Amino acid sequence: MIQIKTLATGSTGNCYLIDDGETRLLIELGIQFKRIQRALNYETTKVAACLISHSHQDHCKGVQGALDASMDVYMSKSTESEIGIQHNRIRRYENKQQFKVGTFTILPFDVQHDVENHGFLIQSENGSKLLFATDTYYVKYRFKGLTHLMIECNYSRKILDENTDSGRVHEFLANRIIGSHFSLENLLEFFKANDLSRVQEIHLLHLSDTNSNEEEFKRAVQAATGKLVYVP
Repeated sequence: MIQIKTLATGSTGNCYLIDDGETRLLIELGIQFKRIQRALNYETTKVAACLISHSHQDHCKGVQGALDASMDVYMSKSTESEIGIQHNRIRRYENKQQFKVGTFTILPFDVQHDVENHGFLIQSENGSKLLFATDTYYVKYRFKGLTHLMIECNYSRKILDENTDSGRVHEFLANRIIGSHFSLENLLEFFKANDLSRVQEIHLLHLSDTNSNEEEFKRAVQAATGKLVYVP
């Protein structure tokens, strides 16, 4: 079993805590580090490491604070270069090269965004297997034996088209969203292509404030998968 706690999600910042009872990991540091400290009751020393998917501020705003607090922060070479921070607590990962933190084995894999970005396949020694993927319009890989999904469901094409037609969303921004974020429609196709037989929980992440409908998305994913769905 893996416990999942969302500290923040969405375009204003992303930060998630996972805990298998032995090891705690933070995924993304997209909010001020002081806010992360408060959310964890100032027990950041109990966190084994942090994983960063890509260089956008809503995923790495708190990196400097975490490093200054002597936390190990894992990121790709490209992300390190793009955020422009050098620190001896930065740990690099390579695409499709697994590494171990405590009781977790982590496999970064490339996903499709407008900068280099990675998802993570995270397996615990207790048998749980978590997939994390956000800020991608598509995931080209297939997965088996998943028990937990933390995955982006940013917008629906129907709502985005309505907002574009009404002028609420500019066409340029709409095209950027389509080319860099996961839609409800693509996510439902992703579910069809993957083995969900062991999945216990699905956490829908990074919903757009403008182009999503929380209740509609939750109902659609529950109906398609029959799984327990959370929209933090």
